[in-house]
Amino acid sequence: MYFCPLIYLEKMQVTRKDIDPLNAEMVINITREDYRQKVDDVLKNYKKTASIPGFRKGHVPMGIIKKQYEKAVIADEVNKLLQQEMDRYIKEEKLDLLGGPLPKNEKATLDWDSETLDFEFELGLAPKIVADLKVLKKVIRYEITPDDKMIEEQLTYLRKQYGKLVSQKKVEKGFEISAQFQNEAGELDVMGVFSLEDLKAKKAVDVIKAAKVGDLLTIAIKNFFKEESKAVQILRIDNDKFQSLSGDFSVEIKEINERVLAVLDKELFDKLYAPDTVKNEKELKEKIREGLQAQLAPQADQKLMNDISAQLVAQTKFNLPEAFLKRWLQTSGKEPLDEKGAAEEFENSEKGIRYQLIEGKIIEDNELNLNFEELKAFTAEMVRNQMAQYGQVPEDKQLDGIVSNVLTNQEETKRLSDQLMQHKLLEFYKEKAPLKVKKLSYDAFVKEAYGKA
Repeated sequence: MYFCPLIYLEKMQVTRKDIDPLNAEMVINITREDYRQKVDDVLKNYKKTASIPGFRKGHVPMGIIKKQYEKAVIADEVNKLLQQEMDRYIKEEKLDLLGGPLPKNEKATLDWDSETLDFEFELGLAPKIVADLKVLKKVIRYEITPDDKMIEEQLTYLRKQYGKLVSQKKVEKGFEISAQFQNEAGELDVMGVFSLEDLKAKKAVDVIKAAKVGDLLTIAIKNFFKEESKAVQILRIDNDKFQSLSGDFSVEIKEINERVLAVLDKELFDKLYAPDTVKNEKELKEKIREGLQAQLAPQADQKLMNDISAQLVAQTKFNLPEAFLKRWLQTSGKEPLDEKGAAEEFENSEKGIRYQLIEGKIIEDNELNLNFEELKAFTAEMVRNQMAQYGQVPEDKQLDGIVSNVLTNQEETKRLSDQLMQHKLLEFYKEKAPLKVKKLSYDAFVKEAYGKA
């Protein structure tokens, strides 16, 4: 058992006794001399402002002031000293704690008239960790490559988006039908756009095919749409709302349009990308491929980080001060927990605690710490990208002003710092960890990574 030497902080004494590598006890000894002057100063100020019946303001006897306020003032000043000396000791001794110091005998009654007061705390110490990237050799780094089908679908979507609508008198396959949907019982009254391909019931298809602009139709809701996901999209309602609908739709046909695809020519190419960067359909498809790959990369990156964290937690062995953490969890939240609740909370958060410790060790061992210039550059890039979505290109001075304003917000600064650190860790893992690289299509990725067809 190791006893830490006495640390003298003015007249206060702090001692630590290590119970084992993960648990320790700390005692802070405070004497009356440590807080007497502060208490006297506070009481003198109280005397100047106290309003007590029978005495003029500022003339209340000190004995009465002490009787009413001294105990509370002592408690307040002692608490301030405790926090101050505890923080200083932890910093000077470079203690790496889990949770925070936990008072022992918290319910014990203190004798505020005593010349000395001893405060005991339990400490949970962080374990020594060896973070070895070799355990990641079985983790797969997926690279999603858009297949020809996905590229063709995106190409068709772009041609529709930049194409034109031609009004038609009769409904045909592929035409876009704008209609006002109403259902009085379900309080539904919304404009929706659909096509024959979205419908399920043959009777509904026949009725819509025979309709013309201005017709008011009554059609059964049941089996009207082929897919519920498409129905809620067309009607702009949630699944629960759609499920509650019953009876008939009142469907008023407003427009029937054929969407003519945009021609694959220079005019379209220059609308989609910087002028003269795409000259033909082959180059357009390559640009689409690059764009889709960039859009899909975050999904692969998130899967990679999830798999890395799971593997590191599973393969990096170390103990935690579990009993201490469960006791600490009982009082650390907004609402106190009983023993069972704290045990459940620990079980739910244990993997997260373990990964945070491992991640911290990796950051420390590989000097992945952030600096302010990196954070500024990262924030500037995010602001630039957000503004680009609205067709805006900020000047350097304007951008600097926005970044400075963003980074004055502590919560936003922390959020951006966390994002930047996750980005640095991701790039570090890609470069240094022995990951298996696997290229596959998006559908194959979803099936293999999440077991979904």
